[in-house]
Amino acid sequence: MPLDNKVLHTLEYFRIIEMLCGQTSTSLGRELAEQLTPSGDYGEVGRRLAVTDEAVAVLRLKGSPPFGGIRDIRSGVFRAAKGGMLHGEELLEIADTIVGGHRVKAFLQGLHSEPGTTDEETHGGTGAHGNGAHGNGAHGKGAGGKGAFMRSGKEGRPIPELFRISSQIVELKELDQKIRQCIDENAQVRDHASPELARVRADIRTGEARVRERLEQIVRSAAGQKMLQDQIITIRNDRYVIPVKQEYRSHFGGIVHDQSASGATLFIEPESVVELNNRLRELHAREKREVEKILLDLSRKVGEHAEQLQENAEALGKLDFIFAKAGLAYALKASRPLLNDRGFIRLKRARHPLLDPARVVPIDVELGDEATAIIITGPNTGGKTVTLKTVGLLSLMAASGLFIPAEDGSEMCVFDAVYADIGDEQSIEQSLSTFSSHMSNIIRILRNMTPKSLVLLDELGAGTDPAEGSALAISLLEYIHGMGCRVIATTHYSELKAYAYEREGVLNASMEFDIRTLSPTYRLLVGVPGRSNAFAIAERLGLSRRIIEEARKRLGEDEQRVETMIASLEENRVTAEAERQTAERLRREVESLRAQLAEEKRKFAEQKEKLMRKAEQEARSIVERARREADEIIAELRRMAMEEQASIKEHKLAEARRRLNEAEPDLPVRRRESRPAGRKTRPPEPGDEVLVRSLGQKGAVLDVSGKEAQVQIGVLKMKVPLDDLELVETKHGKAEVKVAATVRRARPDQVRTELDLRGATLEDAVLEVSKFLDEAMLANLGTVRIIHGKGTGVLRQGIQENLRRHKHVKSFRLGEIGEGGSGVTVVELR
Repeated sequence: MPLDNKVLHTLEYFRIIEMLCGQTSTSLGRELAEQLTPSGDYGEVGRRLAVTDEAVAVLRLKGSPPFGGIRDIRSGVFRAAKGGMLHGEELLEIADTIVGGHRVKAFLQGLHSEPGTTDEETHGGTGAHGNGAHGNGAHGKGAGGKGAFMRSGKEGRPIPELFRISSQIVELKELDQKIRQCIDENAQVRDHASPELARVRADIRTGEARVRERLEQIVRSAAGQKMLQDQIITIRNDRYVIPVKQEYRSHFGGIVHDQSASGATLFIEPESVVELNNRLRELHAREKREVEKILLDLSRKVGEHAEQLQENAEALGKLDFIFAKAGLAYALKASRPLLNDRGFIRLKRARHPLLDPARVVPIDVELGDEATAIIITGPNTGGKTVTLKTVGLLSLMAASGLFIPAEDGSEMCVFDAVYADIGDEQSIEQSLSTFSSHMSNIIRILRNMTPKSLVLLDELGAGTDPAEGSALAISLLEYIHGMGCRVIATTHYSELKAYAYEREGVLNASMEFDIRTLSPTYRLLVGVPGRSNAFAIAERLGLSRRIIEEARKRLGEDEQRVETMIASLEENRVTAEAERQTAERLRREVESLRAQLAEEKRKFAEQKEKLMRKAEQEARSIVERARREADEIIAELRRMAMEEQASIKEHKLAEARRRLNEAEPDLPVRRRESRPAGRKTRPPEPGDEVLVRSLGQKGAVLDVSGKEAQVQIGVLKMKVPLDDLELVETKHGKAEVKVAATVRRARPDQVRTELDLRGATLEDAVLEVSKFLDEAMLANLGTVRIIHGKGTGVLRQGIQENLRRHKHVKSFRLGEIGEGGSGVTVVELR
């Protein structure tokens, strides 16, 4: 679309861009938002709206992706690729961006499953305020393929573009780990980043301790307390010194490094510590060289992955930008417009996005089907200009891939350009009158417009003689209309009302005015020209009726006929509006009664379900109580048999249990628990969990031989006919496999004492923690470490919440300074 900054400013497009920037989470996304411009390409606009619709669906069902920690690392990566040295802050930002990219990718990739046909796929997208919008050619179904659909319960939505972009993010875990091994959370190089650095810093700490010890002897001495201004040790020029009173300067050898503003205090490095301070300076120089060596090595590793890091940053910026558009759709309560390239606009209850939504009056506009031009008349401050700006701004928003604040089913055309001449653009500097300014602008529009352009003209022909102005306005409209452009114009001239009435393809419209309150209602009335309310207003304000009647006589016959016609149209419109409101009220009452009936039906079903569940629970409670008593009797028999060294056959016990179970009353099988008719179960296999019908007990199949299976029930092993077994089914409809396992303690050198979960989702992390703690308990470990990183804190909180309930955990705490700080949880096992 040809970009005219003047039109974009006139229609306040850049204020929408500011709102869009406010929805971004990263500087990468904000940069793309600032560069957004409308497109005149039908296919491109369709793709833009489709990906915005994907993000709106994700926001509605799952929330926003976790963009925390992502930074614009492109300049640092570029310098690293050229051989430059990055600082600790830059390296830490790169590591945080790697982890942030992994979280965003995991979030989006986790929303996908195998594609399938769904109702929403068939019926198109969903608006930001929840109602579906039927799609057309531009909406097209998302590209198929594995991982192209998001699932939420029974609902499925195609999100192929988000899936494609997130798939471009490369997970550079090794680089992240290397950086974090060397750089701490304060962007400082760690002591253990290299053996040499560890040795140097240890020597520095030892040297500093010696210097301070020597100086403390001076400070604590009786002479020192007399000659020192303060009993403190301080640093000047990176050397340890003490504050000496001026009059005692001669009592101290050494070097004066500084003095106070008054000159009463000298900061002296005594001779006894000069050599020690020199040694410290040498150690600090070695430390600096070693730190630079480490930073250069890390920068070189970053440079090796420069291309992947740059691509990651671009992909994350795109995703943030796309979800910013979805966030703006929610903020404006906007919906996805249908698209066409036929020059057709249908706006349903459209609102100007920059006006207060609680006060703005929605408008309905239809242009390009029966009529390609609309002429709007009405009083000043009645809303004519706002109507023009609403149509123009919403056209630009749709062309930018943004949802529009209008009801679902609204349709927009992809124009090759939008032109507007709106407002008083009188220029003193250029010595142009209002009329000249408008004409200059209109001439520029006439030169550039095409049959696929949208033209918006405010107060056409104003600023000059009414007769000439109206004639010129009609000629301009006739030329633009003849070109095939879509045009909306506002005017005060009565001649244009007649022109619109007689000219095919041109519609009259007006802004409603309430004569009783002498104020506009800001409602757009298409098909009804605006009346001149001057006489009615003057009469209500108290002007003499005789003067008003005299003025009416001076009107020409044509003017009076037009006013009579408009009055008749207005009366018919008011009647039709009243009837429509009555029908709408009746419809709402019917819907309310229908909803009330459905609610009562639901409550009845819930009450019935509740009573059935209560009856079942009572029956099961009776049976369970009898079964417990039987178990107690059998246990007592076994105890007596062991004490008396007697033998009670297990099959006799089983037979007794079977007889007890036969006494169990039959309970109605709940419909939701029954197996679907016609489903065939497979024969039991070793490892399956089964129900022994005759015993009413569950057990695990150990072996299958012929028509019998060996089943273990608790400590008992017995052979049971296959037709007496029933597979225990999980909620997914498959038999739950529980294979008896032999527990072996792992050798200590095979057991992990540390678990790194950075970049993992909370669900995966909880499973990994449970498995890790089980391994640690089997290995008799007393203390283990769980690394979760800092990030947003969600992973840490979730893991610690799980640890509070875990049976193996005795206590846990955050790591201390040398253990990783708040990025690590140290767990003590029972």
